[in-house]
Amino acid sequence: MGRWYTTREQVKLALGEQAPSGERDKVLDQKIEAASREIENITHRLFIPKTEARHYAYPYRDSLRSWVLPLDADLLSVTTLTKDGDTATAIASTDYFLEPRNSGPPYSRIEIDLDSSAFFSTAGTHQRAVRVTGIWGACQDTVAAGATAENMDGSETDLDVTDSSLIGIGDTLLIGSEQMFVTAKALLTTTTTLNDTLTANKNNTDVTVADATKVKQGEVITIGSERMYVESISGNDLTVVRAYDGSVLRAHSTGITVYAPRTLTVNRGVNGTTAATSTSGAAITRYVAPLDVANLCEALAIFEYVQSRGGRTGTIGSSNSQVAISSRSLEALKQGVRRQYLRHAVGAV
Repeated sequence: MGRWYTTREQVKLALGEQAPSGERDKVLDQKIEAASREIENITHRLFIPKTEARHYAYPYRDSLRSWVLPLDADLLSVTTLTKDGDTATAIASTDYFLEPRNSGPPYSRIEIDLDSSAFFSTAGTHQRAVRVTGIWGACQDTVAAGATAENMDGSETDLDVTDSSLIGIGDTLLIGSEQMFVTAKALLTTTTTLNDTLTANKNNTDVTVADATKVKQGEVITIGSERMYVESISGNDLTVVRAYDGSVLRAHSTGITVYAPRTLTVNRGVNGTTAATSTSGAAITRYVAPLDVANLCEALAIFEYVQSRGGRTGTIGSSNSQVAISSRSLEALKQGVRRQYLRHAVGAV
């Protein structure tokens, strides 16, 4: 898979004290995966792009509109357009239009330019006569996500990055023309050390390091076996949340190495892209779904996790740490996304 519409970190942040850890993370990942697929099913759309070739019958062979090819999926851009089935005669990009012009992309049809000599045609049969190779999806929005911190060949599945706060488990990254799907994160030294002593006191939240330029705001650093969330940085002083993500509060001595989860485990060449080499310092971007889609994915995943953990009672935990989600509000979110993004199927594969 290579399309989650929220990350493990986002869902755990929303769950707060009820967030899972260890083996239970795998259960949460399954809920996010299922929520993402449900969103695609109710909208008939992809919110992270996919590169592929799609096949179509010769359009409207018994009508006067044989120059119009309706598409059964959102089209963002075309690499090649061919006719005549497996003989694959190319139609030049100057001889067709992607429509609708005023509101696309995404596009819902391809029209031959009637001022050209081009036309759709068949080779023996109208079936699978037209082939569209390109990038498909409802959107392809990205945000900057730091840079690579090492050279990477075409087969490696561990990637060191400069800033772990910008990338979560479940993100789809874009480096050059290759998409990668993040399945895990492991610790990598930040190359700085603790320049202070820390007591096992949750209120001891000021952490001085030798060089705070090596740490990023928003990262979850590890000192000893304790994880800490970096809320802010001033000079070489970090303000942190102690015992973060279910870790145990500990005392720490000066000189100990500070780590951050900057080694990513990735699936290479996802969503129809091809694994490629990259150099250290290469820019990383990550795909972002529309906010309402991401919110629905998070809510669906939390609801299913809460239900599975709480015996389908709708809540887990007790007193102030109880988590509950109303199925009614969840359905309202789902209906809102369906109204906004539902794509009515047209065309024929």
